[in-house]
Parts: sequence; structure tokens; C-alpha cells
Amino acid sequence: MMGKENLKLTAAEIGTLWGQYVNGTAVDTVNKYMVTIIEDKKIKTLFEDAIKTFGKQKKQLTTFIENEGFPVPVGFSDSDLNNGAERLFSDIFCLHYLHIMTLHGLLGHTTSLSSSVRKDLRHFYDSCDDDAKRMYHQTTELLLEKGHFQRDPSFYPEDNPEFIQDQQFLDGMFGDKRPLAATEIIALSLNIKKKILEKSLSIGFSQVTQSKEVRKFLKSAQNASDQQIQALGKKLKGDNLPVPMSWESEVTVSQDAPFSDKLMLYHMGFLLQSSQSYHGAGLASAMRIDLVATYEKIILKNIMITKEWFNVMAKNKWLEQTPLAPNRLEIAKDK
Repeated sequence: MMGKENLKLTAAEIGTLWGQYVNGTAVDTVNKYMVTIIEDKKIKTLFEDAIKTFGKQKKQLTTFIENEGFPVPVGFSDSDLNNGAERLFSDIFCLHYLHIMTLHGLLGHTTSLSSSVRKDLRHFYDSCDDDAKRMYHQTTELLLEKGHFQRDPSFYPEDNPEFIQDQQFLDGMFGDKRPLAATEIIALSLNIKKKILEKSLSIGFSQVTQSKEVRKFLKSAQNASDQQIQALGKKLKGDNLPVPMSWESEVTVSQDAPFSDKLMLYHMGFLLQSSQSYHGAGLASAMRIDLVATYEKIILKNIMITKEWFNVMAKNKWLEQTPLAPNRLEIAKDK
């Protein structure tokens, strides 16, 4: 019987390791740029910690992949970084970026853990989750300290618990709508924050990309994000609830590219694909027909944009292929 540490990695485990490596190196490259432009000492310290932490994780990811006999992904590196590029983002935007990407990391580590069986891999993702939770607390505290943390809407509680009594709870496409439920509010707020990051990055990246094709895609993604922010924000405004502030003003007018076109385009695709899980969570929490329709429209639009993204990435040979299962039909062909 094979020992627990000698079990071959499953397809799910290889897939999550591969994804953690490629996505991690993309974000790490952005962090390495941001740490060079940040002037605020406290924010800079958090980025230095994030870079150091991923450096350790990257070594372990590499070891897992190599020991299984799979090629280590190319991912992203300093070759995708233009050292000395002008400032593209403010210090506060960088802090917001680190906070949001930490949230993505928390979800990614939890998903990877739930797909892992081997003990050493489970312990690794446990440690990654601990690192992400530490960073979440630190970025949250610093945003609060600087007065830039955007709290979700709040309202006064009811005196007593209540139960749904009729079909009207689900209505909302026409006529009177019931007020938003707390679960619906948090989903709307979180999805808007993710869209704000997508929009702000697409604005910055579109200013500095050298490719007309990439710029066209980024502008398309920017317009879609803006429309989706408006659609989700309209639901909050309908109940006189505050909408998270935008960060466009935190993007400078620089046209000096700090990253390769490959990295900028990949990063937008990563955010678009990751956001689908949050849209899905929002759809699952929605119990008003108009909210369901809004989320479905957003999910469908993002699928179309992701297809466009895939075509541009594949055309430029920028999209690394994940490990594939053996093609038994091809192997069995006559030689």
C-alpha cells in the first residue's frame, strides 16, 4: 500500500497546482511593480510581505509539480515587467488591489483545499489560507486606518423574526418591489467592488498597451464592467442604499507600460473568470426576479467577453495549456 505522501496527485490536484502557479505569478509580477512606485511606508511593507510570502509558496508549488513529472508552467516573471515605468496607479489603488486580490486568493486556496486528498498538499493549502487571512486582516486594518475602506450598506433591524408569506417575495420585475434582503445586499456590494477593480485596471492597461487588438478588447471589457456596475448599483439605489465608490481617479494618465501585453490581457481574463463565481453566488442568493434577470444577463455577457479574450490570447500564443488527459483514441491509432 502506498504511503499517504506517495499517492499520485489526482487530476484535480494537478489542475489546482497549475492554476495557483500561473495566477500567482501574474499577481506577483503586478505586486513587484507596485512596490517600486508606492511611497506610503505602511502600504509598501504589506506589498513586501506579499511578495516574500508568494516566493515561498512558488517554491513549494514548483516542487509538487516537478515531483509528479509534469512541466512547471511558464507563468509570468520579471520578463513581463518593465522596470522603471512611470506610475500608473496611486498608493491607495495599490492597497485596494492587494485587498481584492487577497479575497480572490482566499477563495482559490479554499477551492484548492477542497479538491485535495494528499496530506502534504492539504497542509500546504492550509498554510496558504493562513497567509491570505493574515493579509486580509492587514489590508482591511490599513484601509480603515486611512479612511478608504468601503463598508457594505447597513440598515436598522426588525424587532422580531419574520417568515415569508406569499409569492410576492419573489416578484420585482414589474410593479412594487419588496426591499432588498441582507443577503442580496452583500452580494450586490461585493460584485460591484470586483467590477470596479476590473474597470479601473482595464482603463489603466488600455492607456499603456502597445497592441491595438489588446486595447480594443480592454475598452470592450471596460464598457461591460461600467454597464454592470450601473445595473447592480441601480438595485442598491432603489432602496436608497449607498453604492461603492469608483477608483478611476486613482489611475494616472501615464502611457508608459509597466507590464507586457500578455500579462495585462491575462490578468483581465483571470478577473473575468474569477468574477463568475461571485456572480453565481449573487444569483444563488437572489430571491427577487429582477435580480435573477440582472445576474443572468451579467453572466451571459461575461461568457461572451471571455470568449473574445480567449481568441486574442490564443491568436498571440499567450495562453498556456493546462495538463490534458491522455488521448486514448490517438494513442491507439495504427503506427
